[in-house]
Amino acid sequence: MNINILAGGPEELLPNLNEYSSENDIWVGVDRGVYTLINKNITPEIAFGDFDSVSKEELLVIEGKVKEMKRFKPEKNETDMELALNWAIKQEPDLIQIFGATGGRLDHLLANVHLMVNPLMKGNKLNIVLIDNQNILALKGPGSYKIEKRVDKKYISFVPLTLNVEGLTLEGFKYPLIKRHISIGSTLCISNELISDNGTFSFSEGILLVIRSND
Repeated sequence: MNINILAGGPEELLPNLNEYSSENDIWVGVDRGVYTLINKNITPEIAFGDFDSVSKEELLVIEGKVKEMKRFKPEKNETDMELALNWAIKQEPDLIQIFGATGGRLDHLLANVHLMVNPLMKGNKLNIVLIDNQNILALKGPGSYKIEKRVDKKYISFVPLTLNVEGLTLEGFKYPLIKRHISIGSTLCISNELISDNGTFSFSEGILLVIRSND
């Protein structure tokens, strides 16, 4: 089972959602993202938000379509996305895909990336990815990972989200590395590329933000 979450980011940054959806997926709407899903003929199973970004008429449409709504006051300690993501994690899916969480306000973008850190810090290696029409972001903890070439996402960047990432090894890349220490703030691993159909990356300590992107 996969869980797909759509937030209320700019619609022009959304990929074709049908390409990331299968029959058994559960869709979750967050605030204005609920209305966007309905307009795309996708009915979310559950909705989260204070719904301060939709009109009264749009809210009536949402209430008529969505069976389970988790409504909150605007004044709260968590963002709507955090509430939705926490619910999704508790369902223990194989994959969580987040859409509509980039673009627009940079504070929301950074908050959404940091929300992906929380499960890793708690030892949960659940696969969570953040997707828009130009980028796919994933967080990884220590380990070894296989990565396949994608024509539509040529560039692969590795950004440390902890003070240090130890033992970073990149194999099958245009710019390989062997057990390299990378500190936060380093741009050493920006815009790398695979030179074969697949490659591997591994490291022994820290948290990496892996970004696949195109121009």
